[in-house]
Amino acid sequence: MADIKEEYKYCPIRQVISKFGDKWSLLTLYMLYTSDNGVLRFNELRHLMTDCSQKMLSATLKRLEQSNIINRKVYPEVPPRVEYSLTETGLSLMPTITALIEWAQAHFDDIVTKKAV
Repeated sequence: MADIKEEYKYCPIRQVISKFGDKWSLLTLYMLYTSDNGVLRFNELRHLMTDCSQKMLSATLKRLEQSNIINRKVYPEVPPRVEYSLTETGLSLMPTITALIEWAQAHFDDIVTKKAV
């Protein structure tokens, strides 16, 4: 955090949104939220997010776990089975994310397809 101006260090918007505000985090959270039982394995997420590299998905999952937004459960099996799910904190975030998705769908043409005047 050395490169962050002192007045911004405790800004909730910068500090909290930086933990999940990128496209892969939002997509990962939405995929977990909309899955049948709220639990997905790494390869299931990869299958759903074909344009996300394995390295990027792995980094995204680690960051979300460190931020207490998702759970990572490792089963003592060979080969190891790892499942991801939303934490209570992650679940509490989902109404906001789904509202953002609905807004994006309603305003897609206004934001994405119109050229600047």
